[in-house]
Amino acid sequence: MAAVMQQRRKLLILESDRALRRELEAIFSDLEVTAAEASEQTLALVRRTEPDVVLFDLGTALEPSVAQQSLVLLRQILNISPDTKIIAMTEHDARELAVSAVGLGATDFYHKPVDAGVLSIVVRRALRIRELEEENWRLRERTGAMALEGIIGVSDSMRSLCRAIEKVAPTNATVLLLGDSGTGKELLARALHRLSGRAHKPFVAINCAAIPDTLLESELFGYEKGAFTGAAKRTAGKLESADGGTVFLDEIGEMPSSLQAKLLRVVQERTVERIGGRVPLVLDLRIVCATNRPLDALVGTGGFRDDLFYRISEVTIKIPPLRDRQGDSLLVAQFLLQQTAERFGKPSRGLAPDAIRAIQAYRWPGNVRELENRIKGAVIMAEGVVVTAADLGLEDPGDDPEYLNLRVARQRAEAQAVRQSLAVAKGNLSRAAELLGVTRPTLYDLLGKHSIDASQFGRNAPALSASAAPAPPPAAEGGATP
Repeated sequence: MAAVMQQRRKLLILESDRALRRELEAIFSDLEVTAAEASEQTLALVRRTEPDVVLFDLGTALEPSVAQQSLVLLRQILNISPDTKIIAMTEHDARELAVSAVGLGATDFYHKPVDAGVLSIVVRRALRIRELEEENWRLRERTGAMALEGIIGVSDSMRSLCRAIEKVAPTNATVLLLGDSGTGKELLARALHRLSGRAHKPFVAINCAAIPDTLLESELFGYEKGAFTGAAKRTAGKLESADGGTVFLDEIGEMPSSLQAKLLRVVQERTVERIGGRVPLVLDLRIVCATNRPLDALVGTGGFRDDLFYRISEVTIKIPPLRDRQGDSLLVAQFLLQQTAERFGKPSRGLAPDAIRAIQAYRWPGNVRELENRIKGAVIMAEGVVVTAADLGLEDPGDDPEYLNLRVARQRAEAQAVRQSLAVAKGNLSRAAELLGVTRPTLYDLLGKHSIDASQFGRNAPALSASAAPAPPPAAEGGATP
C-alpha cells in the first residue's frame, strides 16, 4: 500500500506588490501558498484557507493610516484564527510598527528587502512552532491527560479552565474562584498553590461557612494571652500560619460583615493583628477565595463590601458545572469507580449500559461531589459484576444519547453553524458564506441539506429559489465540502 503523503503546510501571503508576491510564491513553492493583497476579503480568505502561517506586509511608517489599518486587520486575523502564526513584514523605517505587531500577537517580524534565505528561516521557524503546538495537543488528546494533576476531564471548558490556572499560578495575583457547590474549588486552589513558587510553603484552607461567627475571627487572626476568657496562651491564627504560602478562604460570601473590614486590611497591606495585640504582623501571603454565591449581587444589596470584592477578584475564574462539561461525566465516573474500588478493597467493576446512559443523561445538580457519593454507594452495595443505574440510584433514560452518533453530531453542529452565520449576517448569503469560509454555491447546498430558510434571518435576505438551490445530495457523514 502506498504511503499516505503528508499534507503540505499552508502559507498565506498578504502583499500589495504583485511582483514581490510572485517572488515570495517561488521561494515557498514547497508549501501550499495563497497570495493576495490585504483587503476587506482577507478575513474570508483566512477562514477559507485556514493557513498555518501568514506572511503579512504591514506597510511603511510613511503611511501611518495604512499601517494602522494593517494592525487592526492583524488583530482580527488572530481573533478568528488564534493558532495561526503571523510574521509581520515591514520596511526598515518601520521598526516601531513591527514591535506593535508583536505586541498584538504576531509570532515574529522581518524587515525588507527580502533575503530568500533569511526569510525562509523565519517562516520555517513559525511553521515549526505551529507543528509543536499541534503535536502537544495530539498527545493530550491521545492520553486524555489534563494540564493539572487531579483534574479529570476532556471538555473544552475544562481545558480552558486549566490553561487559566496555569497562567495565573506563577503570579501573586489574588484569585476568586466562582462555581457551584461540588465543582472542585478547593482542588483548583491547591493546583494554584502547587504550580506557584510557594509550593514548598504551607497551604491553609479555611471554610468561612463552617466556623461559627464568634470563633471565625480568632481562627483567622489568632489572639494574645488574656485577650478574652479562655485565652490561656498566645495563639497564631490561620492567616499567620500560612505565612510564605497560600491561604484559601472558601465560601467567602458567608463571611460576616464585621470581619470583612479586617480582611480588607489583610488583602491590602498583608498585615494582621492578633486579637488583643497591638503590633501588626507583616505576612507574605497568596490569597485565593472561593464562593458559590453571586458576590456582585451581594455587593448590590449591601451583603458584601464592594471594596473587598474588588480586592479579592484581581483575577476571577469561573468553574463550569458538570452538566456543562460535555463528555466529562462518564470519564469522571469511570475514574472514581476504579479509585473507589481500590480504596475500599472491592473488586473492580465496570459500568452497565444502563448506568452509562443514566450518567450521561442526568443533570448532576450536586456536580462532581454528588457523582462521587453515588459511585461510593454503588461500589459498596452493588452485587453484580457491573454497576447498574439502579445501583447509582438513577433512572435509565432508555435510549443511548444521540450525541454518541458521530454523524448526527456533525450534522447538528453544521446546521447550527449555518444558522449562526445567517443570524450574524442578517440573512445576507454572501456575508454568511464569508463567515463560514465557504463559497456561495456551497452555502446553497447547506441550506437545502438542513432545510434552512434564509429569509427568516433578515428582511432583505435573498430568497432561496428552486433554480438557485439545487436539491441536496444524500447526506454524507462528512457533510458538505467547501
